[in-house]
Amino acid sequence: MKQLLIILTTLMFLKPILPVLEYAVNYDYIVNNLCENKSKPELNCNGKCHLTKQLAKASESSSENSSEKKIAFEQTEIVFFQEIPSIEMRQIYFLNKTSIGNNYSNLYFHLNDCAFFHPPAFIS
Repeated sequence: MKQLLIILTTLMFLKPILPVLEYAVNYDYIVNNLCENKSKPELNCNGKCHLTKQLAKASESSSENSSEKKIAFEQTEIVFFQEIPSIEMRQIYFLNKTSIGNNYSNLYFHLNDCAFFHPPAFIS
């Protein structure tokens, strides 16, 4: 089973190269019989016209297959939706000055305030 899968994968990758291999193997036959520019030897076509036609056919068939795959993918698209629960965030402010011990009081109460710091207008 594994060997069959390897062979099929190799053939799938070699399919676009098959027209070039066919051109290389049957070069003499293509140049003498299938070339469209036999009457114009100054073009030095040597059957390349036939090769370009074969490559165009191969690319058309591969593009048709790829468009069919895209359509099938769009038809089987699965959408999943889950509502996210809302998260409430509240601001915590320390409204009372806390005293720690007898001799200390929290002098940094103003840091929790929402007022913006404004620098003095004039520095002497």
